[in-house]
Amino acid sequence: MYFASDNWAGAHRSIAERLLRESDGFAAAYGASDLDRRVERRFAEVFEREVAVLFVGTGTAANSLSLASVQRPGGITFCHSEAHVIADECGAPDFFSGARLLGVPGAEGKIDPARLSAKIAAFPQTAVQHGRATAVTITQATEAGTVYSLKEIDEIAAIARKDKLPLHMDGARFANALVSLGVSPAEMTWKRGIDMLSFGGTKNGCWCAEAIVFFNPERAKEMPFIRKRAAQLFSKSRFIAAQFDAYFETISGSISPAMRTVCPIVCARASPRATRPGWRGRPRPTKSSPSFRKARRKRHKKRARSSMNGRCHRPHPSLSAGMRR
Repeated sequence: MYFASDNWAGAHRSIAERLLRESDGFAAAYGASDLDRRVERRFAEVFEREVAVLFVGTGTAANSLSLASVQRPGGITFCHSEAHVIADECGAPDFFSGARLLGVPGAEGKIDPARLSAKIAAFPQTAVQHGRATAVTITQATEAGTVYSLKEIDEIAAIARKDKLPLHMDGARFANALVSLGVSPAEMTWKRGIDMLSFGGTKNGCWCAEAIVFFNPERAKEMPFIRKRAAQLFSKSRFIAAQFDAYFETISGSISPAMRTVCPIVCARASPRATRPGWRGRPRPTKSSPSFRKARRKRHKKRARSSMNGRCHRPHPSLSAGMRR
């Protein structure tokens, strides 16, 4: 098992096979193919309501263009101080929207509601010199590997709604959070007050597939132009749609139907207990855990073999001492 990053993972076989099948023949370009339309309808089925869906190539693009769609001059978007949008996207959200990101502290990678309220209050709509609050974004699951509970999302949404601020969710690892909570996609998004979602597929078995989802299609009227201006309108967008088509295919197994509908690839690998109430996923191994020690012993043995075969000129000191003994 690799603990580096899910960005290192390959694409799931069903995704690759679906792309290969789609490679034959011709289809309408720029999102007008039958496959594009079918997958857009599938998103509506998954979220149990009419939605507007726009395919893009990266999570950074999904976040940046989502936030750009709701910005106004002098706008400020509030996020967690360690969120991907502010720490790992090279200022792309600011660049595409013309707004600023402002970090809000909070334990375990989650925005603290009280501090969010205080930050928003510091930037009223009349603050010409300092800027005005225009949006809030949360990450689900967070960079810390934690997950907002439904109650926590409700708290953030209530604050945003009070100040009439649209609420965006960065769902690069949306399916992981969904399985952890054991709820439906609708229950974790628009039923909680989420207005826009960056729906991630790349980190969950796809090759290159991200989608911007608007739960009120009226909000998405300017998005085709925003996407095109940002060079994210793919001529052969059916190849992104094909990945989502395979991703959404229903699978057999013991996972609940709601889970199978939205994230078949994750659920195919998940333990059945992932659907039990209160389950929050397997904890990360610590240096004192048996699994960590076992993995470390295997690495040390591999290095030792490499050293004896002349492929490693500087073995780990602990291994050298062991060999001397």
